Order: sequence, then structure tokens, then C-alpha cells
Amino acid sequence: MIRAAGPGDAGAIVFIYNHYIKNSPATFEEMPLSVQDMAVRMRELGRGYPWIVWEENGEILGYAYMHRYHERMAYRFTAEDSIYIKAGCEGRGIGKALLESLIAAARKMKLRALLSIITVPNAASVALHEKFGFQKVGQFHEVGYKFKTWLDVGYWELLFTGDEK
Repeated sequence: MIRAAGPGDAGAIVFIYNHYIKNSPATFEEMPLSVQDMAVRMRELGRGYPWIVWEENGEILGYAYMHRYHERMAYRFTAEDSIYIKAGCEGRGIGKALLESLIAAARKMKLRALLSIITVPNAASVALHEKFGFQKVGQFHEVGYKFKTWLDVGYWELLFTGDEK
């Protein structure tokens, strides 16, 4: 089930996220976060934007959130999404359900654009976003360096034109 994330979820969320920090180029962070770090991040990035979790039998198996794309006022109708699934729980539709919920929230917030910034390659994340109509609009080459490898970052965009159903 999807529900709003709260401060008490920071431990489970940071456990999921730290796996990606240590084992994946999906995030460019390189040092694991503490539960306190995540609680602060949730509070700061969550101002006015949803943080949600997928919970089964009392265990959080994934989380997702939106945050402001940039601080300048002209970007106020644009947000960026992030989705992380607990290792071993991929391919069960959790990411799909979380992204669907974020898109619904973006529409309710009357956003114009929802962006996803994806380390390339990441076939699963690209496929997930494109399934919902995100289109690739650009790619920066070798802008990140992690695990002794230069990494590209792609930008995907979903525009809300007001006539979606």
C-alpha cells in the first residue's frame, strides 16, 4: 500500500537509499547517510511536496518523492521525481505504483512539468518513466564520477498541458 512518509520512516528510507549510495551509480552521493541526515532531508525537501512509501506487512519496500527542481521562482511549476526500491524487490510493480502516485500529485498541484534526472545507462528507470509518457530531452556526458567511472546523466520530462484525463 502507498502512504505518506513520516519522520518515523527515515530509518527504513535511509536503509534503502544507502544501498544505492554504496552499490549503484543511480545516485551520485558517495557517503552513506545517517537516519538523522535523512530525517532532515525529508523535512527540507518535503516542504510542499509529497514523500510516499510502499509498505507491505509493516515493511517499507520502496519510496518516492518530488522536490522543487530549482530555487528560482520561475521554476515553481516544475518538480523533479526520485524513486528507490529496496534491493531484491525490483520488478514487482512498486516503482510503477509510486510513480503513478507522484504523477497524480503533480497534476493536483497543477505543475507544468515533472522531470526525472537519470544516470545513464539505467534501463529500468528509463523504461518506467517512458511508460508514463516521459520523453528524453537531453543528456550531459561524463558529468559524474563514481566507482572510478565517468557517468552520463539524462533528462526526461513529462509536460502537463491541462488536457490530461
